[in-house]
Amino acid sequence: MRRLMIADDSDVVRKVGMRILSGMGFLVSDAANGLEALARCEAELADILIVDAGMDGALDLIANIRRLPNGKSVRIYYCVIEADLKKMMMGKRAGADDFLLKPFDRKILENVFSGLALAA
Repeated sequence: MRRLMIADDSDVVRKVGMRILSGMGFLVSDAANGLEALARCEAELADILIVDAGMDGALDLIANIRRLPNGKSVRIYYCVIEADLKKMMMGKRAGADDFLLKPFDRKILENVFSGLALAA
């Protein structure tokens, strides 16, 4: 089972995402801010990380994850509210692999993450 972390300052987004993604077979954890997410990843690195672009310290979190041992192997999704090219490029420069548009729902998460839960 692959580990996935949702780092978002919204309780609702984290709860909804956790419910959907755990139902898809992920071992899901969450963090309400960048420092909490980094501390949890230092203890046990997630395979996949969803980082909310609106969260304080989001870009620092991505860069710090990349600096961890095996941090380059984490698949990082930078979660943006709209397709803002400037914000997306900042995420890419920090080390994000891909993007996820908010608000997301079950269909979007299944399209993006189906097949990844059990993949090694």
